[in-house]
Amino acid sequence: MIELKNITKKYEINKNNTITALKNINIKIGEGELVIIKGSSGSGKSTLLSLIAALSKPTSGEVIVDSKRISKLPDNFASDFRQNNIGFIFQKYNLINSLSVRDNIILPLIPMNLNIDVLNTKLQNVIKMFHIEHKENVLVKNLSGGEQQRVAIARANINSPKIILADEPTANLDEKLSLAFIEILKELKFQGKTIIIATHDPLFFNFNIVDKEIKIYQGSIS
Repeated sequence: MIELKNITKKYEINKNNTITALKNINIKIGEGELVIIKGSSGSGKSTLLSLIAALSKPTSGEVIVDSKRISKLPDNFASDFRQNNIGFIFQKYNLINSLSVRDNIILPLIPMNLNIDVLNTKLQNVIKMFHIEHKENVLVKNLSGGEQQRVAIARANINSPKIILADEPTANLDEKLSLAFIEILKELKFQGKTIIIATHDPLFFNFNIVDKEIKIYQGSIS
């Protein structure tokens, strides 16, 4: 389903200084798999997720999802790809504190100009799935950390994406909330989602729902 072929990603700091974030990465991920990308901060995990989400393009190599070369997509088509296929859970959630739970969750749907009934149906499905229906009209700034994460997960699932990407999703959670997040992952995997998690949290390592662990060290698979 997802294949990275000979991926190298470089960032130009200035004319005389280039950083190589990823070096000759080759990965295959099957549909419905839960994969852990592990490594220390700065190892290249987040860069890898951004390539799979078509948020950035490789310097060389190809990213292929469902036989489509997404690394070659123009920006407007890359945006359509993300909207239709990707749910992204960010480390710091990227929620808007001054908006309600409802408004944060439906933000990805706004460009689609959906009928209000369709929009509300999608909203109700995800807030019930992640047990936050009683918080629908609460401002995000008044939620606990665990509740904010559930809002972020609901937002990532609002359009029923096939692929869930999570970047250090438990970095701001205690162990109890981290274990609750893992229970959510079990449900998403049961639904057939392909899940890729970038983390250095040992709670995920050798966990029984993990299909594959990939270790990255200084931009290379080790």
